[in-house]
Amino acid sequence: MGERGRRQRGQGRPDGQAGPDARELLERVLGAVRYAAEDALDDALDAGASALTAAEDQDAVGRALVAAAVADVRRCWEGGWLPADLVRMLRRERGADPVPFLVDMIAAEERDRAGRPGPGTGDERWAEQLRELEARIWWEGDGGYLAALAGRARAGRFETAGRVLDVLRVIHRLPRIPPVAPRTAHRPVGDHRMLGRIRALLAKAESTGFPEEAEALSAKAQELMARYSVDEALLGAARGAAGGEGPGACRIGVDAPYESAKALLLDAVAEANRCRAVWSSELGFSTVVGFEADLELVEMLYTSLLLQGTTAMNRAADRHHARGRSRRTRDFRESFLIAYAGRIRDRLTTATRQATEEAVRERAHGPGLDTAAEALPVLAAREVAVGEAAERMFPATTAHRLRGRDAAGWEQGEAAADRADLG
Repeated sequence: MGERGRRQRGQGRPDGQAGPDARELLERVLGAVRYAAEDALDDALDAGASALTAAEDQDAVGRALVAAAVADVRRCWEGGWLPADLVRMLRRERGADPVPFLVDMIAAEERDRAGRPGPGTGDERWAEQLRELEARIWWEGDGGYLAALAGRARAGRFETAGRVLDVLRVIHRLPRIPPVAPRTAHRPVGDHRMLGRIRALLAKAESTGFPEEAEALSAKAQELMARYSVDEALLGAARGAAGGEGPGACRIGVDAPYESAKALLLDAVAEANRCRAVWSSELGFSTVVGFEADLELVEMLYTSLLLQGTTAMNRAADRHHARGRSRRTRDFRESFLIAYAGRIRDRLTTATRQATEEAVRERAHGPGLDTAAEALPVLAAREVAVGEAAERMFPATTAHRLRGRDAAGWEQGEAAADRADLG
């Protein structure tokens, strides 16, 4: 009762705002944590957590903490980050435990900005990410947030305060990144039933244990993807320059281990679908630039092929390990995925070219297009537009060459790619 009574008396300010003492305390603590050297970080976090939990006016500290976190989140939005990017980065840096706090602060930023224009306004992708993160206000008031978070996590206030301060250090130190254009609800109207069929084929390919069936699904799914892409391009041309869409971008996480090989696979998928992928290795994602319909296909196909490739790699590595070659298992796995990505690139490029030529021949007499000779320049122009957009976003990029170091892994990776469903 004594502690609760002190907190109630400390609520103090009738305007519901954090008092100057709480704000000043938090500023000092955050300054020490944000700029501490790595070898002194644990001490800074402990000292900061002690100062916050010992403060007399806990409600004021809670309000000041939420306000500071909201400001940091908003700064990330202004620096080009999206909600999913921010959560993925924190999980990469600190694991899953601190993620709920960041999701809460994303929800608090949305609440405080309600009704005012800002990052994410009218962005369909932004809204989807918030739904997927389940970002919502669940606590009663910002003053009691820290205690509520500790109770929810079944942790002490000291431990919770230290974890929160560490999150604020991580997101405050993030660099600015090239922003991606909002994806509005006013998207080209194509045959969305085709996307449903593609997803169904991918799901079957991922679940089947029969290589022959997966290969048959592969051919059909890749054909549908190419036809869908061509349809969207020709519809865009029919609408004319005034109503046509331009290239957009999305970010796709590239997670450890074997990030280089996974980024190579994503680059192969993007290239085959008239997109460009730029890997930011230090940030854990690739930015894919392309037209909206093609971006959807790239994300679906990469996810499926990565799952298929990883499953095949694990099976092959288990057999490799069982033969007494455990010291080379990592080289085997990495070589497997590099070879898998290279072979997938060859297969996708060939399959996409053939399916596109057939689709153009069939659809060349659509609205505003009389011959295939008129249709092909539409596709070429889109590739040029994508290249120009990627160069504007990333004026300086570096190419990397990957080499496999295990012959057995390379051979089995190529074989797995030949069996893969090209979804």
